[in-house]
Amino acid sequence: MLLPTDRRQELGAFLRARREATAPAQAGLMPGQRRRTPGLRREELAQICGISTTWYTWTEQGRDISLSAEALARLADALRMSVAERAYLFELTKKRDPAPPAAPANSPEVPPEFLALLQTTSAPAYLLDRLWNAQAWNQPAAELFAPWFTSGEKNLLRFVFLNPAARDFICGWEDRARRLLAEFRADIVHDKEDAEFTALLDGLKRDSADFVKFWNSFAVLGRDGGARKFNHPMRGALTYEQVTLLPTSFPHHKIVVLLAP
Repeated sequence: MLLPTDRRQELGAFLRARREATAPAQAGLMPGQRRRTPGLRREELAQICGISTTWYTWTEQGRDISLSAEALARLADALRMSVAERAYLFELTKKRDPAPPAAPANSPEVPPEFLALLQTTSAPAYLLDRLWNAQAWNQPAAELFAPWFTSGEKNLLRFVFLNPAARDFICGWEDRARRLLAEFRADIVHDKEDAEFTALLDGLKRDSADFVKFWNSFAVLGRDGGARKFNHPMRGALTYEQVTLLPTSFPHHKIVVLLAP
């Protein structure tokens, strides 16, 4: 599918800016004759990436052509694009990155500013890592999610599917469990070859027939928030509006906040 004219022009301008900002030495080229600009020449970049100079030049000019996802990945590598720049390149071209940056390993260290943020709200709030392990939470969350956080199980999916208390605590358990898995499938799409993900998935498949049934439905949903109802063992029926925040400075994590209606 060819891109609209404005997208092709934006792509061309973006690639040109990155090319002109990339020193030859950064691309592994030896210093040569004097250059009019400090960046790479079009023919140099094209040669490094294994595409024709004409084809690359037309791309910069916003011509009515399309580069493959593999060629775009080679451009991103040659231009030493950051994670954000690479994501922008593939979003701009509406193509899927064949080699997306690997997710960072899970770490128990939480930036202090996120701990401070959790404590500044009176609403229940907690931080999930990329495998949906709870890494931090505030006191209101500890009180609301007492059946979860006092269980010793920090992984949200393992609590929901393997702890019998979850079925009493979460109102409409089956519908919520199905939605959680559909959201998790969308969230984890780039990490399916990851060893930690595989271990989590294999364990849930081994220990929960419901997990296997729901997972094999292949439903996919965005984590869109909405009403969440709980049957709290001490406080009875509770209803909240869930909001999920995705911090750009702490990728692959999410802050979940439960607001009183």
